[in-house]
Amino acid sequence: MVWIGALAAVTAAGTGAAAGYLGLVTGALPLDIGVGRRTRLLGPRSVDIAAPRDVVFDVIAQPYLGRATRAMREKVTVLEQGSDLVLAAHRTPVAGGRLTATTVETVRFTHPERIDFRLVRGPVPAVTETFELTEEQTGTRLVYRGELGTDLWRLGRWWGDVVAPRWEAAVGATLTAVGQEAERRASRAG
Repeated sequence: MVWIGALAAVTAAGTGAAAGYLGLVTGALPLDIGVGRRTRLLGPRSVDIAAPRDVVFDVIAQPYLGRATRAMREKVTVLEQGSDLVLAAHRTPVAGGRLTATTVETVRFTHPERIDFRLVRGPVPAVTETFELTEEQTGTRLVYRGELGTDLWRLGRWWGDVVAPRWEAAVGATLTAVGQEAERRASRAG
């Protein structure tokens, strides 16, 4: 009888740990306790885009301030919208596409040179990011910079080491897509 109780306790603990991990990874169970906060830089990462700065800005802002394409509606849902600030949910496949991480972020627009993101809910307690757009002779330079914060000292640093490469990979895919779409629009207009 004692071993049945022990087995039940181990099973419950394992189930709870698995559910907590899944909740943390997908952003459904955010953990922000503000104790032992560690931060790490994201980026910088830059891409040169053969398109005017206004076009690049519009490509980035369209899913938030304009009419999103069907593909973007599957990734971004605007929850609240103001004139220069939105609250948006972003969905990103994780675990080989078996899970979807949902983050909620504020997105602030400073036309045409800057877009700022601040995490409200996600797999880590704090992320701030910036897309800076500068005009160049050949088009636009888009520079990404950010900071990711985690709690609980070493455990948080380990979690940041797990999350940051995936976060930066998702941003890298976004930068590539923005560059391709902006160049397509610029060549069509020119």
